Amino acid sequence: MIVATWGRPVCLVSPAKIEFIVVVTFRRHTLAGELLALQLAIILVVLVAVGAVSVAQSKATFDRVEGRRVTALAEQLASNPLVRVQIERPAPGETLAPLVQTTLTQSGVTSVTVADLHGEIVSSTDPRLVGTRLPLGDPGVARARGWSGELAVGSARELVAQVPVLGAAPHNLGRHLGTVMIGRASPTVWERLVGASSYLLTYLGIASALGVVGSWLLARRIKHQTLGLEPREIAGLAEHREAMLYGIAEGVVALDPHLRLTLVNEVGRRLLDLPEDCVGRSLSDLGVEGRLHDVLAGTGGETAGARDQVVVRRGRVLVMNRMDVTKDGRRLGSVTTLRDRTELAQLERELGSFRSSTELLRAQAHEFSNQLHIISGLIQIEEHDEVVRYVRALRRHRESLDLALAGQVRDTAVAALLMAKSSLAAERKVHLRVSERTALDRLEPADSADVATVVGNLVDNAVDAAVDAAVDAAAAGPGGAERPGREAWVEVELRQDASSVEIVVRDSGPGIAPELAREVFTRGFTTKAARGGERGMGLALTRLVCERRGGEVAVTNTPEGAMFTASLSVGRPAGTAAEARR
Repeated sequence: MIVATWGRPVCLVSPAKIEFIVVVTFRRHTLAGELLALQLAIILVVLVAVGAVSVAQSKATFDRVEGRRVTALAEQLASNPLVRVQIERPAPGETLAPLVQTTLTQSGVTSVTVADLHGEIVSSTDPRLVGTRLPLGDPGVARARGWSGELAVGSARELVAQVPVLGAAPHNLGRHLGTVMIGRASPTVWERLVGASSYLLTYLGIASALGVVGSWLLARRIKHQTLGLEPREIAGLAEHREAMLYGIAEGVVALDPHLRLTLVNEVGRRLLDLPEDCVGRSLSDLGVEGRLHDVLAGTGGETAGARDQVVVRRGRVLVMNRMDVTKDGRRLGSVTTLRDRTELAQLERELGSFRSSTELLRAQAHEFSNQLHIISGLIQIEEHDEVVRYVRALRRHRESLDLALAGQVRDTAVAALLMAKSSLAAERKVHLRVSERTALDRLEPADSADVATVVGNLVDNAVDAAVDAAVDAAAAGPGGAERPGREAWVEVELRQDASSVEIVVRDSGPGIAPELAREVFTRGFTTKAARGGERGMGLALTRLVCERRGGEVAVTNTPEGAMFTASLSVGRPAGTAAEARR
């Protein structure tokens, strides 16, 4: 039995019998071996070409030099007086034979032949040719014209010269008497190769050795550069990379040190809205600028190495993580992963509404519990009239608050949100008030949801800022605060016209640092971002909602604190409003 394997041992065991197995092992060709074989083949082709050129040059030299020589010898023999006299006599071969043989011996040519006027060979160094017709290289030879070139003489090819014999006596002066032909055998290919140069074989041998050594070194270098991987392994790695990059749900963007895209998967290209031919182009060529450029390039200052950086890009909330890539101390570029958190932000908005309701119920339960404790205490001390007055006061306060808010904010969702935020703010010792200039009619459900989102995010942000300012003032002591014991407050103002709603939220916080006035919405920070703390995506979501509605959001500082102003279109779909604004 013969078993062929790919470089692995084979052992076959049968319970019934034992067989002798001849294992023929075929080893796969390695990359180094293939390169070495290819280089050797190239060297062999080069050597053959060099040999062919040398043979061609040798033949050209032989034809030029030996052609002149045999032509000169033929002319010398044709002008010999003995040949001129004897060629016209009967049986001239016996007289011319010694001369022909002497010419052959002294000149070292291959053949010497003399023919009469009729072209019949009368004397030759090859006795077999005597009496036969002289082969002519050109028809003009029969008309007393000379010729030289290769010609078949007997069984071999020779470089010959055919020269006419002309009469010199007064009675036959200038008359054609016959033809003399002298030939030189053409050397073989090997003889021409050896004769081309005495050092040619040495040169070819040295070149072959250098080529083999160079091919071996080149194969080793390529093997080292490919980390010892064979072509099939490199192809497998490329396939695995493609499967990994295009099989994950996150976007991947790779940049070289010059900020040129070297790799981007389909998800990353879609999230960043890049063209199909983006690979190989720089960020500036692709029109990437602002916050997105800073995150991809790692030039975001103190937040350059931060994790989960939020970027708003073309209506999407993206969370990006960037990592530098280095090898052997050399920087190769960077890889950035992108996650689309737009849907998560929408879910967070919906969850926030439920959380606000829960917090409202908790705050109201806490407030009712305190009120019940007061009523219970008054009853225990038998102050029944005081109980009645306390309950009536609570009812009047609640009714006045509801009537005031309901008169200014007629949209039930936004009004309920403000009621909830008011209770939560009061629990944190922050007074939330609605401006007297507030006027908001009932909105469509989609418009109401977006307005509530913007109001909720801005109020939460303002309450945090007001609480922080109050805490810092208390920590500084009576001498450190500008106005000791000042109240923490947040004011909301809602204004509406025929096609838009403007939301203004003021607070008693520390304000926003001027350098963060625009970045605060891009980075997704709250007002605590100005003081070094990252708090999520509330403001980024606010900006996203406003831009979808064809509006905008901005922040300015006032003597009391920060003032956020947001505007958004209502009464038509968000996409239509955004398109109209553009």
